This record gives sequence, structure tokens and C-alpha cells, in this order.
Amino acid sequence: MKAALIFLFMGICSTSPAFAAAPLEKDVINTTAGDLEITFIGHGSLMLKFGSRIIHVDPFSKLADYTKLPKADLVFLTHEHPDHLDQVALLNVTTAKTVTVLTEKCAEKVPNGTVMKNGDVRKIEGITVEAVPAYNIIQKRDNGQPYHPRGSGNGYVLTFADKRLYIAGDTENVPEMNQLKRIDIAFLPMNLPYTMTPEMVAAAARAFKPKVLYPYHYGETDPARLVSLLKENRDIEVRIRRMK
Repeated sequence: MKAALIFLFMGICSTSPAFAAAPLEKDVINTTAGDLEITFIGHGSLMLKFGSRIIHVDPFSKLADYTKLPKADLVFLTHEHPDHLDQVALLNVTTAKTVTVLTEKCAEKVPNGTVMKNGDVRKIEGITVEAVPAYNIIQKRDNGQPYHPRGSGNGYVLTFADKRLYIAGDTENVPEMNQLKRIDIAFLPMNLPYTMTPEMVAAAARAFKPKVLYPYHYGETDPARLVSLLKENRDIEVRIRRMK
């Protein structure tokens, strides 16, 4: 009986969330005002550190133990879907001083946030923030409604000194994305059927030419396909991280 209980306990432990299995990947981007550290939590979730500021993007409890991660000075929510707006993760990562930047739809669930509409530009905690429309044109539900309607979601361009970082949220390669300028780092989603195919991501990257491109929130889509599509575009560095 004792051996059976030990085996059962080990079986329960083996079902622990994936975030217990491996350390989180990190990249460091040099800016004229110091390093920007990017932590790849997974799916659509990121953590950024710039100077003393900690920034969380779409924190999602399924991916990490947010009770053990640094508290946020800033949180960005791209839209209201539960894998991007997770109330438990928000509770664990925010304090009374945290500024939460969000959409109007998110504000229906999260009080006291700073609402940004598509096209808004604001200076928040010393960082210039631009809200870029994030929506579907082609990918739709069975009832004909887009997975992400126009006007409900934001991508964000964040300016850290001389570097501009674009986090697209859940979107396709919409015209507003193709008009972006001077993007140093871009995160573009590639999970089907909700956002972009690798071909769409490649087309968007060729249009606004980020210096570094991270496919993220890519689900079962093979990121190697994107690498192949952009292999001739030597001015765009594609970096693959664990962002399934």
C-alpha cells in the first residue's frame, strides 16, 4: 500500500504545469539607455525589464508561476480573451502602484486601467506607447464573425530609448501593421486558425522590415516554415524561442 501511495504521489507530481520543467529563455537588447531584457514566458506572454521597470504582457497563469516572478510596474493587455486577460495572473503580478494598459473590452473586466484605443499614442511611465489595431480580415468563426473584430484589440509599439518594440497581439497582417516604421524588434502571432499563417507573417515582415522578428503564440504551426520563407531577407533576423 505504501509503495502504491508513493507511485500515486509521483504520478500527481508528474502532471505539474510545464513551467516547472525548464528555465525561461531570455534575450538582451542593447539600447542607448541601457539593456532591455526580454523574458519569453510562452504563448502570448512576455516579461520585459528596462532599467528598474518590470513590464508584463498578457500574463497567463497556465504558463508560469506568477507568484514567483517580479511584480509589474506596467502591464499591457492586448485583448479580452482568457489566454490574454487572466484575472489570477493579474492579481499575482500587480500591486497598488501597477499601471495596467488595456483595451475598452478589457476595461469591462479590469477596473482602474489606462484605456488606449486603436491609434492612441501616450507617454506612460516614461515609455512612449502606440496602440496599433489588431484584428482579423480573413480568419473567421463558423458564423462568419472574425475571431478578433476590428477595434477590440491592440498591438503595442513601445519605445525604449533608441529601440522600438512591436508586440502585435492577436491579429493578421492588417494594413495598419504594414505602415509601421522603424521597428527594431517585432513579435508576430502565427497560431492557426486564429491569426496568421507563416506566409502572412513573412509578408508583414517584408512590408515593415523589423530588424529582429520573433514569431510568437504560434501553437502547432512550425516556425521553421517562417525561417525558410525569410531566408533571402538578410535584413530581417528571425529568432525562434519557446513561444508555443
